[in-house]
Amino acid sequence: MKLTVVGGGSTYTPELIDGIAGRRTSLAVDEIVLVDPDQHRLSLVGPFSQRLLEHAGHPAKVRTTSSLEEGVEGASAVLLQLRVGGQKARASDETFPLTCGCVGQETTGAGGLAKALRTVPVVLDIAEKVRRLAGPDTWIVNFTNPVGIVTRALLQEGHKAIGLCNVAITFQRWTSALLGVDPSTVELEHVGLNHLTWERGVYVDGVDRLPELLEDHVEGLAEHIGIDGGLMRRLNMVPSYYLNYFYNHDAVVQKQLNEPPRAEVVAAVEKELLDIYGDPSVVTKPEQLGQRGGAYYSEAAVQLVHALTGGEGAEKHVVNVQNNGSLPFLPDDAVVEVSSTVDGNGGRPLPIRPVEPSISGLISHVTAYEYLALEAAKHGGRDRVANALLAHPLIGQHAIADRLADELIAQNRDLLPWVKGN
Repeated sequence: MKLTVVGGGSTYTPELIDGIAGRRTSLAVDEIVLVDPDQHRLSLVGPFSQRLLEHAGHPAKVRTTSSLEEGVEGASAVLLQLRVGGQKARASDETFPLTCGCVGQETTGAGGLAKALRTVPVVLDIAEKVRRLAGPDTWIVNFTNPVGIVTRALLQEGHKAIGLCNVAITFQRWTSALLGVDPSTVELEHVGLNHLTWERGVYVDGVDRLPELLEDHVEGLAEHIGIDGGLMRRLNMVPSYYLNYFYNHDAVVQKQLNEPPRAEVVAAVEKELLDIYGDPSVVTKPEQLGQRGGAYYSEAAVQLVHALTGGEGAEKHVVNVQNNGSLPFLPDDAVVEVSSTVDGNGGRPLPIRPVEPSISGLISHVTAYEYLALEAAKHGGRDRVANALLAHPLIGQHAIADRLADELIAQNRDLLPWVKGN
C-alpha cells in the first residue's frame, strides 16, 4: 500500500517511519511518500527515513515531493501532520495571549484558535485533492492540531476522516510501567475532547486498577501530569496534562511570563535533529527525538492505519470521532476523543457510562467554543473570531475577547485567507 504523509518534512516523521520499520503491526506498506513545501527539510528527512527502513530490513521505499497532487494520487491512506506558519506562528500563539493575562498555548485558548483559523482552510483544500485524486474511500488520519476542530471540519465536509492524538497511548504506556504489566493488557476509560480528557478507569484483564494508581502512585501521577494528587483523588479520575491550563490557569500564565516559549525550545531541538538526519552514518532513531514531543506517536498512528486499511475485525483505539449519542449532553456531530472500536468503516465510540457533572460542564463549554471556532475558520470575520474567544472558558470577558481578536488577526494577517490582502 501507498501511505502519504502531508507535512512529511516534519522532524516527527522519523517517529512514524520507526513504527513502520519496527513491524509493530502487519501494516503492508511498500511506498511512503513525504509531501512538504520545504525542500530542504525533505532533503534531510527523506533519506534518513529510507535509512531507518533499510537498517531494519523493511522493503518499503520513501519518495519525497513538494507536489500534493503527486503525493496523494493513488494513496491508500493520507496522514496529516502539518503546521501552517511553522514555529514562527507557534511562537506567536504562545505569546500574544499573555498580554491579556491569558494562557499562551498552541492548541488551547486564543493561541489554539489562531492555529485553527490558519489550519482549517488549508486542510480542507488538501482533503478535496485527496478525494479527487486518491478517491472518496481513502482514509485521512488527522494528527494536525487542534485535532478535534480540524477533524470536525473534515467530517462536516463528508471526508473519510478520523483524528488521532498521542495523549492516551502515552498514558497507557506510562501507567502500564507503574503497574508492572504489558501495555497491550491495559484498556483506558478515556473520555472528553481532544486535549480535554480524563481517565476514568484503567483496566487490566477486566479489573479497574485506577483505585490502586490513585492510592499508591498519586505522587508520581501528580509529578508527571502537573496536577495536584488530592484533586485527582477527589475527582476519582486522572486528567490529562492539558487540564493544567484550566485547573492551574493563573499559575501557568505566571510561569509562561518568566520562561521562553515552548516554540523556541522546539526550534532548537528541530535544528539539532535536522543536523543529525543529514548525517549519512546515522541509521537509527536519535535519542534527541524524545525531546521533540509526540511520544508513541508512531505506534498509535501505525496501529490505527492498520485497523482502518488492513485489520481483521474491529480493534480498540482512542480516537477523535463523531459523538453520535455517546455523550448525550453533546450534539451528535460534535467530535469527541473516546475509546472506540475501529475497522475499515471507521471508529465507533464504545459505550460510556454517565459522565460526572464535575467534567461534563467543561466538556460542553469547550464544545460550544469549538463550534464557533470552526465557523470562524471556515467563514472568517473579526466578529466570529471575537465570539469564539468570548465563548472559551479561559477567556469569557468581552473586553479581553475583543482585544485578543484584534491581536490574533494582526499576528496572522498573512496566513488568514479572508484577511490577506485586505
